[in-house]
Amino acid sequence: MKTKISKSILLNTNLIKYISLRWFNSFAIQIITLSVGWQVYTATKDPLALGLIGLAQFAPIFFLILPAGVIADKYNRKNILIICNLLQIMVAGFFLYYTVFGFDKISILPIYLLLIIHGAARAFYEPNIFAILPNIVKPEMFPRSVTYVNFFNEFGSLIGPIVAGLLIAIIGGWVYLIALLSFLIATISAFLLPAINNRDTNIKRITLKIVLSGFVYVWKTKIILGTMTIDLLAVLFSTIMGMLPIFASDILEIGPEGLGLLRATPSMGGILAAMLLTQLPQIKNAGKMLIYSTIVFGVATAIFAYSTILWLSLTMLIVYGAADMVSKNIRHIMIPTITPDNMRGRVMSVHSVTTEASEEVGDFRAGLMASFIETELAIFIGGVFTVGFSIIWWFLFPELKNVKYIKDIKKE
Repeated sequence: MKTKISKSILLNTNLIKYISLRWFNSFAIQIITLSVGWQVYTATKDPLALGLIGLAQFAPIFFLILPAGVIADKYNRKNILIICNLLQIMVAGFFLYYTVFGFDKISILPIYLLLIIHGAARAFYEPNIFAILPNIVKPEMFPRSVTYVNFFNEFGSLIGPIVAGLLIAIIGGWVYLIALLSFLIATISAFLLPAINNRDTNIKRITLKIVLSGFVYVWKTKIILGTMTIDLLAVLFSTIMGMLPIFASDILEIGPEGLGLLRATPSMGGILAAMLLTQLPQIKNAGKMLIYSTIVFGVATAIFAYSTILWLSLTMLIVYGAADMVSKNIRHIMIPTITPDNMRGRVMSVHSVTTEASEEVGDFRAGLMASFIETELAIFIGGVFTVGFSIIWWFLFPELKNVKYIKDIKKE
């Protein structure tokens, strides 16, 4: 049955349900990420232990993300989103129980085990949440819908760290209860999405060829390849979120409340950029803007690394978040627009590797380097590498650089 969509994007009930699903899921994940990071670092004072948090989440994403993309194309995306959020409710419940009633500062192994389950749920959630939006909004509404989705989703990234930082200081482990309730609301929102029929009947069984078909499509489609890989390298080398407990505790000396502020500040920049994007016509020279935003992302990272002044650190995090939002908005419109619906789950699973998984590996990279050299230098080197790779991509992918308007790109 064809979905009825109102003329006004913000009055579209299906989009509101989708935004609610994304918002509360993101909100809960932000709480868990910040709380676990602070919990592990205060218990161990070891930057490598922080890096292992990223690795514990990356491992299941790495092994499951490609099969998850096939599942997103073969089975109902709405039902998969419901199951993923139910699993996250269970994870948040175990975090709450273990932290409040059973946490032993010497043993952090159960935390890593829970993060593996958490990462598995994210592996199946990511390709489905990206792939389902074109199924519930009209094509002409899709680019503007993505902009509004990114705008509201940043509020989860903004409010989550602030709430988590304050609640860690006030009620400790009970902060996980907020995450549990948020996942519950996300589950209800997913249940209320309209029925869709996205199944690819050509997938009779899941073979290695089918699993890898998303990679093959991305490799052949140079615009998508350039778009994904520039983000992969930027996140791999310039992600700083996992190291923020060190900056809050040892460098800026602002405590858990300040950690929440640091974690939330990139989202402030993202919200400001998203507000501007919702009011502007579609981005002209989208390919060049993607590369420019990645360069700014790397520069902000490098300056933040050696800042010992709070206002300068916050300013760089705002720039960091704004540049990331511009990049995210272009990628989230460009990739689904180019990709046919029957391939969208598999392609978005590859995209998830370059965003979600690479962030966890980036945290591990920074933590590993910081265990051998000073944390500031580890972050600075990452920022410089991001700028360098962005310049290389300018010449390596002329197809990407020459993209003017996304709507004019034909499906491959």
